[in-house]
Amino acid sequence: MNEHPFERILLATEHTEFDVGAERVAFELAGHCGVPLAVVIPVESNPEFEAAAPARALRVEHAVSARSDELRAAARAASVPVDIHIRRGDEPYREIVAAARALGSNLIVARRRGKDGFLARMMVGEMVGNVVREAPCSVLLVPRACRMWSARILVAVDDSPAAAAVVATACRVAAGCGLPLIVASVAAHDTAAARAAADAALARALQAIGAAGREADGRVAVGPAAESVVAIARDAGADLVIVGRGGGHSALRRLVFGSTARKIAGLATCPALVVGPAFP
Repeated sequence: MNEHPFERILLATEHTEFDVGAERVAFELAGHCGVPLAVVIPVESNPEFEAAAPARALRVEHAVSARSDELRAAARAASVPVDIHIRRGDEPYREIVAAARALGSNLIVARRRGKDGFLARMMVGEMVGNVVREAPCSVLLVPRACRMWSARILVAVDDSPAAAAVVATACRVAAGCGLPLIVASVAAHDTAAARAAADAALARALQAIGAAGREADGRVAVGPAAESVVAIARDAGADLVIVGRGGGHSALRRLVFGSTARKIAGLATCPALVVGPAFP
C-alpha cells in the first residue's frame, strides 16, 4: 500500500462469535497498511456490581484476561503488533468512544451487530449505533462472515455538503488499496427535480474524483435510498460501501448516523465505512 488513510486503527471487540468478522478485517487492514493495531475491550461494570457480587466480578475479570490472551495470540499469528486496552464502565459504547479519543484513533473497526433483534436486518446493533453516533472518527462496521475488501469500492453520495468529505475518503481508500471506485447517487422520487439533484450530486463526485487523479464509474438509481445503494453495490460486485454519517437535507439525510446510513450498513453484505469528522 503506497498511501493509506488509516494510521491509527482501533478494534472495538468483546471477542464473541459476533466479533470474528471485525477482528479478522482489523488484523488484515492493519497488516495491509503496515500499522500497529490498538484494541479496546469494553467491560460493563460498576462499583456497586463489584461490591455486591465479588465472585461474579472475579469470573468476569478472568474471562476478560482470557480474551486478551486469545487476541494477542491471533495478532502474533497475523504478524500485527497490538496494544490492548480494557475499559470498564456502565455503558460499553462510551468506553469505546473514550478509548478512540484518548488514542487519537482515525478509524474504529467494530462488529455490525450482536444478537439479532427486532428489525435486525434493517439496523445495526444498539451499542454499535451509539459508537457511530458519538465517535470522533470514521467507523467500519463488519458483518461476521466478511474479509477485507479486494474487488471494488462503492461510495454513496447525496446533495449535502458532507458528500465532499465522503468522496475524499473514498478516493484515499481506493488509492491506498489500488481498487476501482463506483459512485452511487439516488433519487428518492421519480420526478424531474429529484433526478436532477441526484445527477448533480453524481457529477460533483465524479469531478472531485477526477481532480484527485482517479477515475470512477457512476450510477443513478430511483427509489428508496438504502435499498438502492445496496442493490448497486451487489450488482457492481463492490465489497466495501462508504457512506456519510448524516447531515444535509436530501435522501441520505439525518442529523447523526441517520436512518438511511444505518439501513445501508445493516443491509449490506460487505463492510460499511461510515465517514466521520476525522476525514479527510
